[in-house]
Amino acid sequence: MSVHLADLTSSGADALLKGPRPFVVLQPVGSVEPHGPHLPLGTDSIISVAASERAATRLDEAGIEARIAPTVPFGVTDFAAGFAGAVSVPADALVVFLRAVVEAELRMGAAHVCLVNNHLEPAHDAAVRAAIAGFLPRRASVACPLTRRWARTLSAEFKSGACHAGRYESSIVLAARPELVDEEARATLEAVPISLSDGIRQNKHGFLEMGMTRAYAGAPAEATATEGSEQLDLLAAMIVAEVTEALGGREVG
Repeated sequence: MSVHLADLTSSGADALLKGPRPFVVLQPVGSVEPHGPHLPLGTDSIISVAASERAATRLDEAGIEARIAPTVPFGVTDFAAGFAGAVSVPADALVVFLRAVVEAELRMGAAHVCLVNNHLEPAHDAAVRAAIAGFLPRRASVACPLTRRWARTLSAEFKSGACHAGRYESSIVLAARPELVDEEARATLEAVPISLSDGIRQNKHGFLEMGMTRAYAGAPAEATATEGSEQLDLLAAMIVAEVTEALGGREVG
């Protein structure tokens, strides 16, 4: 059976909602922005969906029905200003829209909605978290590797902050959607040791101001699908923990 909510029929959804197991919606959130010369504009959405797919399988093993809602593909991408393909929406608009989506999914009958976010621009992350402000934790959560709890579990490049379209993200897309990676371009890319987290602390407001002239940082030429699969497993574990803790500490087998 598909783990995607939109693949269900109405009767199929009704049966799951009335079933004995908690019904959880995993809501991927992404962005449309440049990820170097080699990765697609939808990289953040691809990561959120791929991690959610792995998490849904683990949640099923824990006795939880999890279905992945269609991705919210647009986000706050002001850092990518000046590059072709950047589509940014205002933070307040994103908050209102995401909150409406979560409320609708809860009205549908979901026991819990988890916003799965892998677009790490600070204003975007703040908007995603603001969208569930006021909900009880058992009703809504955010799974995002930007927090220290989850960041420390990921790769050395991710922890360095030099991870926009670098080895970390390139590896994940190689594992999840290899046909979308421009391998010819990737092989020619030199490492760019620019930390976005350092740039943010220095109050820099965009890729260009940080020196990311090709909209990537890190070492994309070093990426492998094997590493990407390992990182997706860690992101899936993050999602599972956020959901199970919100539902009351169910153990995952």
